[in-house]
Amino acid sequence: MRQIFLRYPNKTLRLFEIAIPLFSWFIITLPLWLSFWHPALVAYLIITFDVYWFYKSVTLVIFAVRSFVTFTAHAAINWLAQAKSLPNFEHIWHVIIIPEYQEPLHILKRTLENLANQDFPRERMIVVLATEAKDTNSAETATQLKKEFGKRFGHFLVTKHTLVAGEIAGKSSNMAHAAKQAALLIHSKKIPLPWVTVTSCDADALPHPKYFSALAYQFLKDPERHDHFYQGSIMFYNNIWRIPLPYRFLNTLNSMWNLAFLSQQSRLINFSTYSLSFQTAASVGYWAVDVIPEDYHMFFTVYFARGERVSVQPIFLPILVDAAESTGFFRTFINQYEQSKRWAWGVSDIPYVIREAFLHPEIKLSDRVRRVASLLEHHLLWPTNWFILTLGSTVPPLINQDFARTVLGHNLARISSGILTLSTIFLIIVFIIDWRIKPPPPKSYPKWKLPLLYLQWLTLPIISFFLSALPGLDAHTRLLLGKRLEYRVTEKI
Repeated sequence: MRQIFLRYPNKTLRLFEIAIPLFSWFIITLPLWLSFWHPALVAYLIITFDVYWFYKSVTLVIFAVRSFVTFTAHAAINWLAQAKSLPNFEHIWHVIIIPEYQEPLHILKRTLENLANQDFPRERMIVVLATEAKDTNSAETATQLKKEFGKRFGHFLVTKHTLVAGEIAGKSSNMAHAAKQAALLIHSKKIPLPWVTVTSCDADALPHPKYFSALAYQFLKDPERHDHFYQGSIMFYNNIWRIPLPYRFLNTLNSMWNLAFLSQQSRLINFSTYSLSFQTAASVGYWAVDVIPEDYHMFFTVYFARGERVSVQPIFLPILVDAAESTGFFRTFINQYEQSKRWAWGVSDIPYVIREAFLHPEIKLSDRVRRVASLLEHHLLWPTNWFILTLGSTVPPLINQDFARTVLGHNLARISSGILTLSTIFLIIVFIIDWRIKPPPPKSYPKWKLPLLYLQWLTLPIISFFLSALPGLDAHTRLLLGKRLEYRVTEKI
C-alpha cells in the first residue's frame, strides 16, 4: 500500500475522497435496501447502534461532569503566580494571530480588549492582526486598531495576505503568511524561539483572562512542550441569549460536547482557537496553504512529523466565541448551516491522514490506527446518526410486511425508542452543567421566556437534522462529487 500511495498520490487521495462519503450514503440507505432480504439483520444493527448511542450519551455526561469540576477549580487558581514560580518564566512570549476577513470593527475591538485584559504581562505578548489583501476595508480597520491597541502590547503587527497560485482562500493560508511575518519579528528582536507560543485565535474568540498565564504555566512545566498543542474549552456563549431558541439549543450541545472532550485526552484534537510551540509550527513549515480545515490538518501535520508523542493538552478554562447569527430567524439558519457545513468539510482531511498513516511506519501501528479510526468515527457519524436513530427502526417493518408480523418487527420501534429515551434523560445533567457555566441572561431578557428554555429539548430531532445531519451530508456529497468547498467567513453582527 505504501508503494501505491507513493506511485499514485493524487489517484489514491481521490479514491478515498469517493470511498468515505460513499460509505456514509451506504450506511444511510442500508435499512432501505437490506430490509427486503434481511430485515432481522437490519433490526439487530439498529438496536446495536442505539445501544452504542446510549453508551456515547453516558460517556458524554461522565466526561462533561469531570471537566466541569476541573473547570470550576482551575478558574480559581492564580496561574500567573504558578507560572512565575517556574524557571524560564521571564523568557516566555505569546504570539496571538488573529486572522480576519471583513470582520466588523466592534468584534475585533472586543477581541483585542479581551487580550489587553489578560493577567499575563502584556509586554511579552505579540498580537498579529492577519488581514487579507482582497478586503478593501482592511487597511482602514488595521490603522484604527493599531492606533487604539498598538501600545497596549509588546508588539502589534499587521500583516496583509495576498492569495497566490496554489493557495486556497481561508484561515489556514492567512495563518501561514502571518506566522512567517511574526517569525521575522521574533528573529529581529532576538526573542528565544523555544520559549515562544503561538495561538491561532478566531476573530470573535475571548479566552478567559487567565488563559495565557495558564498556557505559560503548562508550557513551562511540560517537558514535551514542543510535541503538544494546548486547547481551552470552546463555548458558543458570546451571543447565546440573543440568538433564536432552536439555535441556542444547538450551540449549547456543541459547547457541552467541547467541554466533555477536554477530559478525553486520547481523542482530543485542537479546534478553532488553540496554542502550540512557535518552534514546532516553524519546524513543519507553518500552516498548510491549500486546505480549509486548518486546525485538524495542523495537528496531523505535526503528528506525522514528530510521531505518537504529539497530543493535545487541555486547558480547563473557557474560550467564549460567537454562535452563528444574522439578522432574522431564516438568515441565522443559513449562517448556522454554512458554518456546520464548513466544519463537516473536515472529512476532506481524512484521505490525507490515511495516506500519511501508510507513509509513516516509524509511528506505532496501533497509534496510527487509533487516530484514523477516531477521525473516521467522528465524520461518519456526523451525517448518518440522525437517519439511523430517527428513521431506522421504522424502515424494516414498513418495507417488509412479513417481518412486521414477527415479534422483533412488531417491537423494534418500541425497543429503539426506549433506549433513546434513556439516552435523552442523561442530557438533563448536561443542561444543568450548561446552566451553571454560561453567562447569566441580560437584564433586558424577558423573565417569562426562561421556562421556554426547557422546551428547547423538543426541537432536538428537527434541529439536529437541518443543522447537523444535512450540512454534514452536504459536505460529504460535495467531496464525493469532487465539488470543493470554498471558505465562507461566518457572518458577525
